[in-house]
Amino acid sequence: MLARLADLCVERAVPEHIRSDNGPKFAAKAVRRWLARVGVQTLFIEPGGPWENGYIESFNGKLRDECLNLERFDTLLEAQVLIERWRLEYNHRRPHSSLGYRPPAPETIEPNWLEIAARLTHQVL
Repeated sequence: MLARLADLCVERAVPEHIRSDNGPKFAAKAVRRWLARVGVQTLFIEPGGPWENGYIESFNGKLRDECLNLERFDTLLEAQVLIERWRLEYNHRRPHSSLGYRPPAPETIEPNWLEIAARLTHQVL
């Protein structure tokens, strides 16, 4: 993990801080020592305070369970198209409990997947 963090620091610059939960990855003594040596501060979410990270944890869980674990991506374009399809379903057509189990945009129409794939292809090149 430290080798990947070092690569990212070289590739994208050393961040001012890294925010994480108190899990083993960023709480490990070796990682904290390395971060201190390169001048990165650690900001930990308060123990017992899931509200600090609840939204993204919920979203990440749904993305993993409903999309990533069900697909095998052979190309970057395929991943972009399938994840975009899931995102549109999640944000526009899927019933949400916070909306009384109504979809956020029930009047939406099915997108043109060939057009989306063509746009993504141009972004990749």
